[in-house]
Amino acid sequence: MSEHKTLVLNHKQIQQKITRIAYEIYERNVQEQELVFAGLTGMGYVLAELIADKLREIAPIQVGLIQVNLDKANPRVDEITCSEAGPFTGKCIVLVDDVLNTGKTLAYALFPFLEDKVKKIEVAVLVNRSHKLFPVTPDYTGYELATTLSEHITVKLDPENATVHLH
Repeated sequence: MSEHKTLVLNHKQIQQKITRIAYEIYERNVQEQELVFAGLTGMGYVLAELIADKLREIAPIQVGLIQVNLDKANPRVDEITCSEAGPFTGKCIVLVDDVLNTGKTLAYALFPFLEDKVKKIEVAVLVNRSHKLFPVTPDYTGYELATTLSEHITVKLDPENATVHLH
């Protein structure tokens, strides 16, 4: 039985979304000296890296990049850690993931930053599926996509052939 896949975003479209998100982040944070991109394990970190690189090209803001390590399937099981220890006091954090489904993973990903007095936390996602069950809403969205809960989104951010598929 072959699984049917629908191409949602091609490589060029993904690059355009990343560029637009970077410009939006710059516009909302033009007064900031530094932003810290916190990408979630896997494609969230890759996306954070791509947005951070684009922001470095267009803005004079100092850009930091860290990875938030958690079990996306069951974020409550293991400790949630960052690739670099804080403190994040006074910092502006942009939490990044590839797909926002219910908000659960992103809600748990906030934990490492809640102990410090961060200046603010924003959320950037490539695809928002809008199945919100947790109080997490993205500040920056590449693409809104209405799906059923049984459908799946696959994001591949390969340097030469990035794609988003629905299956």
